[in-house]
Amino acid sequence: MRLIRENCNASRNLFGDVTSLVAGAVYTLAFAPFNFSYAAFPALAYLFFTAIVLSPKRAALSGYLFGLGQFGFGVSWVYVSVHDYGGGGLLGSLLIAGLFVGFWALFPALAVYLATQLPYKRSSRLLLFPLLWVLVEYLRGRIVLQGFPWLQIAYSQLDTPLAGYIPVIGGYGTGLLAVLSAAMLIGIASRPKSSLWLWACMAGVWIAGGWLRTAAWTQPIGEPIKAALIQGNVAQDKKWLPETRVGTILQYIQMTEAHWDSQVIVWPESAVPAYLSDVYEAFLMPLGQAAKAHQSDLIVSVPSYGNAEGEKYNSVITLGREAGMYRKVHLLPFGEYMPWQPVSGWILAHFNMRLSHFTPGRPDQPLLSAGGYRFSTSICYEDAFAENALRGLPEAAYLVNATNDAWFGDSIEPHQHLQIARMRALEAGRYLLRSTNTGATAIISPEGRVIGQAPLFTAATLTGVIQPMAGLTPFARLGGDAPIALFMLALLLGVLIEGNTQAIGACLGKARRCEGKP
Repeated sequence: MRLIRENCNASRNLFGDVTSLVAGAVYTLAFAPFNFSYAAFPALAYLFFTAIVLSPKRAALSGYLFGLGQFGFGVSWVYVSVHDYGGGGLLGSLLIAGLFVGFWALFPALAVYLATQLPYKRSSRLLLFPLLWVLVEYLRGRIVLQGFPWLQIAYSQLDTPLAGYIPVIGGYGTGLLAVLSAAMLIGIASRPKSSLWLWACMAGVWIAGGWLRTAAWTQPIGEPIKAALIQGNVAQDKKWLPETRVGTILQYIQMTEAHWDSQVIVWPESAVPAYLSDVYEAFLMPLGQAAKAHQSDLIVSVPSYGNAEGEKYNSVITLGREAGMYRKVHLLPFGEYMPWQPVSGWILAHFNMRLSHFTPGRPDQPLLSAGGYRFSTSICYEDAFAENALRGLPEAAYLVNATNDAWFGDSIEPHQHLQIARMRALEAGRYLLRSTNTGATAIISPEGRVIGQAPLFTAATLTGVIQPMAGLTPFARLGGDAPIALFMLALLLGVLIEGNTQAIGACLGKARRCEGKP
């Protein structure tokens, strides 16, 4: 009989482990390119339910398996980048991708484990889980390794009523409402006869979000701008070859010359496969003179050298009526700089992998101008962080992002990255011009909607008209994500203090009863 019970427990544990893994993968379906936004809610509801019914160790394991499903499926493009374009062999690429997924899977496990350990009142449970989940998301997305905010739940809600909260409380505040909705599903399922107030609360949150989507937080200024976004579709493994370098530059010049009727022309990240000082006089200076003659401005991404030896920057320059330079501030870990030295350097050297080594630019750089207006610039990965877009407000009339997602091939990454860019436009209340090498090149409205997109993996020029905007969204007035995170932390502390009140009172009562006893 004992053996039968042990086998039954092992079977239940195995079933639960597999279900947790599957739930993590289902959670990923809420994001682009699948866009099943509501898949996130049952997946998270299941995960939080495990924290209620399982022991702390088993709940943490469930959270880790959830994370393996979430990141193993959701960021599978890491293998493509390392193997196809980073120079890693099969074994090395699998190892690097596995370590990457395994590391980030620790964060869902941490959220669930804390939910089983921290003291709280039973009535506060529905609030505790969402707070822990989103605060751990903040830890992962903003602090550890300078942040990896991929698969942050708010990105999956850009096409639901909850998107109305994004220009008000940002991605993490909106994420809290999304996870709270998942937690309320647990409360409704566990107490269906007394769940009317939960239904009312959830309905109120979603109806208010839908109403907020109709609000206009920023205002049009000046005349519209005609823009052209150049997508060269240059293969990453051929881009930097000496024999193709001049041909690549000439291709971009020819595609540009066909659109001198545009006031702003944007090239993607590292469109010029050479350093600025090597190609400026021969190619870029004459192109800038031609742009000025046609009353046009070019926004060109090109790496540049600094003044000190070994100082290199991932840069964007403007050519034409106004000249300027922006140097990328928020570098990509393991792509543009190497954390955890010397271990990370040894691993890459051992597997013969090639990565860039850039210097970060200063955060206080002046805004660039094109089309008669100043704009806020981000390069590739920088658009994953709200503060990079908000830094130039309210002076910036629109946003520009230059990206090269060719590193990830025909994977789900370009779709996810476009979804992230949509969040920045919605938070800032500005149009976003997003030019990429292979896709997804797009024009995004202040409401976070894609109003024009070039086909992926095709040499194409996307043209469209954008409206310069002024004013600040409530989220921009708050100053970004940090105040929202501090508020949630204070709320969490309040929940924990409330949960400890009864225990402290009981201890004090016991101490008084014991006074005077020998």
